[in-house]
Amino acid sequence: MKKITVDGNTAAATIAYAFSDAAAIYPITPSSPMAELCDDWACNGKTNIQGNTLKIVEMQSEAGASGALHGSLAGGALTTTFTASQGLLLMIPNMYKIAGELYPCVMHVTARSLATHALSIFGDHSDVMATRATGWAMLSSASVQECMDLALVSHIASLKSSVPFVHFFDGFRTSHEINTIEEIDNEILKQLFPQKEYEEFKKRCLNSANPHQQGTAQNPDIFFQNREACNKYYNAVPEIVQSAMDDVKKHTGRSYHLFDYVGAPDAEKVVVLMGSGCDVAELTVKYLNEKYGAKVGAIKVRLFRPFASNMFIDALPKTVKSIAVLDRTKEPGSDGEPLYKDIACALLNSEFKNVKVVGGRYGLGSKEFTPSMVNAVFENLDKTSPLNNFSVGINDDVTFLSLPINKEIHASDSTVTECKFYGYGGDGTVSANKSSIKIIGNNTNLNGQAYFEYDSKKSGNATICHLRFGKNKIKECFLLNNIDFVSVHNQTYVYKYNILKNVKNNAILLLNTSWNNKELEKMMPNSLKRELAIKNIKLFTIDAYKISKELGLRNKINLVMQSAFFKLINILPYDVALKEMISFAEKNYAKAGADVLEKNIKVNLFTRPRRYG
Repeated sequence: MKKITVDGNTAAATIAYAFSDAAAIYPITPSSPMAELCDDWACNGKTNIQGNTLKIVEMQSEAGASGALHGSLAGGALTTTFTASQGLLLMIPNMYKIAGELYPCVMHVTARSLATHALSIFGDHSDVMATRATGWAMLSSASVQECMDLALVSHIASLKSSVPFVHFFDGFRTSHEINTIEEIDNEILKQLFPQKEYEEFKKRCLNSANPHQQGTAQNPDIFFQNREACNKYYNAVPEIVQSAMDDVKKHTGRSYHLFDYVGAPDAEKVVVLMGSGCDVAELTVKYLNEKYGAKVGAIKVRLFRPFASNMFIDALPKTVKSIAVLDRTKEPGSDGEPLYKDIACALLNSEFKNVKVVGGRYGLGSKEFTPSMVNAVFENLDKTSPLNNFSVGINDDVTFLSLPINKEIHASDSTVTECKFYGYGGDGTVSANKSSIKIIGNNTNLNGQAYFEYDSKKSGNATICHLRFGKNKIKECFLLNNIDFVSVHNQTYVYKYNILKNVKNNAILLLNTSWNNKELEKMMPNSLKRELAIKNIKLFTIDAYKISKELGLRNKINLVMQSAFFKLINILPYDVALKEMISFAEKNYAKAGADVLEKNIKVNLFTRPRRYG
């Protein structure tokens, strides 16, 4: 299969475009790129697997988009949409109608916080949890590869079951993470497309040549009975989803189940969770079992609705004694979060009814979730009376429900190269690093990953880019902690940030600065100079702003710093990197005119990082 380096939004949008006749859209962060990509592809004449160009309509709100979604489905067009957070809430009334009328469709959601005491544009599961009573099936992806694979499963299963699906993945952490994945080509998509069910869907939609009545009002004599009549459709969903997963495996070799267990076959402690935290838990479980002989495991929940209790029970190791269920949401006033309650109910009606089970919260508003936190959850299970309704990843000094982090766990693959970039919103650092990881992923045999920390104010504020690349598949869904290369694009950051935190001995530091060597001695903080010496870090400097201004690029220093990065990191021949950088420059700047493009291409000629000392 062809390797591509893309983000989660692109992976999901690729499948949505291929399987849909139409899309009703309204942009909201962080789902906007899916709608933008589909719009761009349609404008450029890209066809779906039916050989047609997707019909795109942008409405004036998410409420309008969901109304158009409903109407389009009623008219016989297989339709999709993309949303998150408050936008998803505006779609809820139409979601009830679409599910009640058993229209197949898939809504791709970049799960994001809801505005409560404050607005957060970052990720957790509070939005999708607000829709779990609508009657939509809910399938969770934990990685960029899964965004493509499980988007495909969602579209297949929706058509085969006549139940609409919410396919969700973590906002920013997965939607904007760039990773090297295996692409599913159109020939495979065509083979997997349920053509028979697609035609049946069209036949039962509104058609003046074949009139029928729907959307009636019903009185107490029949409403209850008809509401229960949908049961058989939902009862069939778990097996249909598993069948779709099995079909995808036949073509890709990648195996999925409604509940995937990882860890020791005789595990006594198990964590259960959804989303990007699954890969963090898997890394931690593997590390603890291999290094300490721990008997621990994790269950990755794929299908959240309908919840298949029997299949969850089948996935549990028979030796389990205690379970911690982690939710990425909070329901104030509840005695437990949604996933925790589902698991507790499933256990109560099974052979595991005496197993100890506790629940907790993590990662709200994209709060970092690390192997050390997973270890803290396992340590809590060791207690005679483990804390229930806990939080992990914060210090709760008000209600004292947080778990202490007693041990730092470094579960990352030690063969991976880690590079961190401190940029300034608007200087092009994020764009350059997006192209850098694609250059590495597309021109080497390495797997790449890139994740970007944004301030919500974006332009004019700090941006921090985290790049990893290595021979193995990269599953580290958390920030860098064993860094080989640091690039600082604003000299004032040496005062503002601990730029050498988690940096290895003998690493490389690249500093964009106008200071010469004497000024460096005077201006750099003594604590930084001391750490440079202790860790034997190789310091290089470059005056990127001077080069950019001389070329007429003002404050756009991204290509200067990118060129310096490829010259110093030595991950692929520089002439190959240069060719690819020019290609990306042509793609990104051609619309700005030949003069701007030429200036960006010339950047390489002036990029000469200087070794300090």
